Amino acid sequence: MGETKHTGPMKLPKLPEPKFWVSSIPFGLGKIKPKHIRDTMKVAWDNRDNLGYASRILTQGVCDGCALGVSGLYDQTLSGPHLCTTRLNVLRLNTMPAMEPDIIHSDIDELRKKSSTELRNLGRIPYPLIRKPGERKFRRLSWDEALDKIAAKMKRLDPKQYAFYLTSRGTTNESYYVAGKTARFLGTNNVDNASRICHSPSKTALSRSLGIGASSCNYKDWIGTDVLIFWGSVAANNQPVSTKYMYAAKRKGTKIIIINPYYEPSMDNYWIPSIPESALFGTKIADEVFQVNIGGDIGFMHGIMKHWFEMEDQQRGSAIDHTFVKTHVNNYDELKEKVQQYDWGQLEQSSGLSRGRMVELAQLLAKSKSAVFVWSMGLTQHRFGTDNVSQIANLALLRGFIGRENCGVMPIRGHSGVQGAGEMGADPFSLPGGGYNETNVKRIENIWGFDLPDWQGDIVGTTLENTLLPNDHERKLKLYYMSGGNFLETMPDPVFVKQCLESMDMRVHQDIIFNTSTFVDAKEAVIVLPAMTRYEQPGGGTSTSTERMVYFSPEINGPRMKEARAEWEIYVDLASRVKPEEKHLLAFEDAQSIRDEIATAAPNYDGIQHLKKKGDVFQWGGAWLCEGGVCPTPDGKGNLISIELPELRKPVGYFYVTTRRGKQFNSMVYHKTDPFNAADRHDVLMNREDAESLGIKDREAVVVYNKFGTFHGKAKFVNVKSGNIEVHWPEGNQLIPKGVYEKFSGIPEYNTEVVVEKAETYHAHKDTKYVEKRIEELETEIS
Repeated sequence: MGETKHTGPMKLPKLPEPKFWVSSIPFGLGKIKPKHIRDTMKVAWDNRDNLGYASRILTQGVCDGCALGVSGLYDQTLSGPHLCTTRLNVLRLNTMPAMEPDIIHSDIDELRKKSSTELRNLGRIPYPLIRKPGERKFRRLSWDEALDKIAAKMKRLDPKQYAFYLTSRGTTNESYYVAGKTARFLGTNNVDNASRICHSPSKTALSRSLGIGASSCNYKDWIGTDVLIFWGSVAANNQPVSTKYMYAAKRKGTKIIIINPYYEPSMDNYWIPSIPESALFGTKIADEVFQVNIGGDIGFMHGIMKHWFEMEDQQRGSAIDHTFVKTHVNNYDELKEKVQQYDWGQLEQSSGLSRGRMVELAQLLAKSKSAVFVWSMGLTQHRFGTDNVSQIANLALLRGFIGRENCGVMPIRGHSGVQGAGEMGADPFSLPGGGYNETNVKRIENIWGFDLPDWQGDIVGTTLENTLLPNDHERKLKLYYMSGGNFLETMPDPVFVKQCLESMDMRVHQDIIFNTSTFVDAKEAVIVLPAMTRYEQPGGGTSTSTERMVYFSPEINGPRMKEARAEWEIYVDLASRVKPEEKHLLAFEDAQSIRDEIATAAPNYDGIQHLKKKGDVFQWGGAWLCEGGVCPTPDGKGNLISIELPELRKPVGYFYVTTRRGKQFNSMVYHKTDPFNAADRHDVLMNREDAESLGIKDREAVVVYNKFGTFHGKAKFVNVKSGNIEVHWPEGNQLIPKGVYEKFSGIPEYNTEVVVEKAETYHAHKDTKYVEKRIEELETEIS
């Protein structure tokens, strides 16, 4: 933790700087780019029935989109208003009216025909619903009936046989805290949240490397750092407001480096709508792009360190900050030995980059006095995601880029609620204020007044798989209580996920809208509960940004769903029905009483109890965690972790495939065509030379397949690393194997090997065993 406080917003330069312009043609006319003005007008039109309320949400509420932490139209990084299309697209979820009864109670097969986008446009869920096996429609029921049914089922089950899940869109710290406490109050440790499939390796890796579980620095540290590296992160698309920070960094002389298999157009050139100069002429973002193999990041980072050690052999101190390492770092010799085990040929093959390219970045970092490393799911969603992130920490520790201005490590968050999820204890490995260990368990038991489960809870993927256990198994999942989320569109192998959802006795969908998973059958009942948005929550709510800023978002006056309830209130009511004799142990009177308890249960959050009005904010941990190089580890030092080079076996003729996001928010797709590259949702992004070697032409129909699934689409030639392809998420999830989890944090793997063929060739083979034979070739070559 640090003592230095965040100094607040800084101003942008007033004079334009033409050398950063993309084009002198105003508004990028004729170029493939987002149409911000058009999209803004569309959002205004979509919200025309509630423009006043929409305006109040934008100007008074804390953004429920990404986790940059925009309160109203302002943040703590730069002065001036911020607005992005991601936030505007999400806006309609908060302002739309209730669904019409004839839609809610229409035939289930008619509802099943609709896509998630179509369902989202139908409106809000206005009242509790139930559908039992054989019933063709949802029936309305009262809150008492709904919660009594759920409570009665829970009473009949072993606590290991039910679970809770929370998504991160708009979810407040108060809801996460009460959900985690409710789960443990009811005797289960099966509680998890959306960060499991996003940044759980970041938390795990940073904890073991630095003793922290969050970003060590601020967005302000981007502005003026020597080098700003985006590693497996497309922040311009997923966190668009961040482009304003990139612009400010460029104006301060910062070099921006992009490391990604695909040369993402949005990270190359961007027209920033809230900066007039950029809105007119665009901004060149990337100074250099390193196109690494999917899964090749560890090899690349080994190459950087290998060159550093070679530099050190020539001149001590030319690459490593030995003063920092000696005072603040463990395991230097072990790491050096590990790195030097690998020869350049191995590192080139793994990373996909030449020795010369690895040396380029190594020398740039060695000459730099400061650097900030930013990453996202391009690093985390691997079976070795924790090791990926620990390699980032290794680079930062060797150069002393920790605990001071313009330096740090930042897992950039994609959702406004996700940082607070684990910090509030809403996952099976965490409790408020720390991990699920003996010391913290005893501390929380003293605060909460009841015993916590003494068994390890399951991650979301395992929880789903547990639905298929024998009926008498103690961990056979029979009830799943989900606050938002759609596993059909977020988890690998959607066919398998559907089987899991159907195998539960009861599913509870606590949400504001229908999604495709809502209509999957259950053995006994599917119950739907209408939730409030964060802007409707009585007493307001809080959320934590990527940079550990805890913001207060007030309750905003506007139309209401008459029967919708605050999520934390629903949990409390349910718990009181399951254990009425002990309900006083979970009796929160209002949102303020929750914040009061959070301040005690999670010491870092001492200060949350004072957040009561619009604009209230504090940052836990100070401006920089590990300030001065002192880490919150047992000995106060950072730990260099020796990482093995991952095994990446790809036979000739096969491709690595990963999933990417287009114009979407989580699995909610807003445009079928990507505004940055004109790609369709079913396009297969390929390297031209790779495609032509297979006789595939641009825009030609192709089939991508492996032993897990098949994907039909069209080839689209883009600047992607040879030997690698990308497909959109969630459309390409059928190619991703189920049950492959990162060993330390439990994140699902979202990368694999595939065959790509012309559709004409694929369909010409009448032999039904054709695919199996091709896959057998793959496995033969691997073995």
